[in-house]
Amino acid sequence: MQDILERAKAIRLVVFDVDGVLTDGSLFLGDDGQEYKAFHSRDGHGMAMLRDSGVALAVITGRRSEVVRIRMQSLGIEHVHQGCKDKLPVFLKLAAGLGIAPAEAAYMGDDLMDLPVMRRVGLAVAVADAHPVVREHAHWCTPSGGGRGAARDLCELILRAQDKLDALVQDYLGADRPA
Repeated sequence: MQDILERAKAIRLVVFDVDGVLTDGSLFLGDDGQEYKAFHSRDGHGMAMLRDSGVALAVITGRRSEVVRIRMQSLGIEHVHQGCKDKLPVFLKLAAGLGIAPAEAAYMGDDLMDLPVMRRVGLAVAVADAHPVVREHAHWCTPSGGGRGAARDLCELILRAQDKLDALVQDYLGADRPA
């Protein structure tokens, strides 16, 4: 675990896949073709805490969905790349544009198309219910499944490794409240 914390300490950018990572992978389609997805609110809060701590956040997903655009906008995530069948060139361009080395990036995925990016980053993370090959190539697997708190697991791991989590928790507890 010490190696994982050392990797997490260096992270300046976290990139998330969407389907199977920020959602449980289910796709709900209405008769009119409208797509619906369920996002976990605690994942969103973890992402917001990590973003507010100074870590850049991004999404790279193979599908296009208006609901993803809306959800990421509500979380203040500026770097949203949809419809990316080949995620590695998108990741490399994003990292270079932000002046961040791949070793300073984390990527969270769940399926085979995530492997090219996962193999290039400093911290490759698989959700608990990821494809077995993806879990095999991850530096760390979350205790929670995709869409069920996995993103929060990663956000708190990074915040803990960077010595920022305790202060955030204390802010919620309030400095003037008794322990």
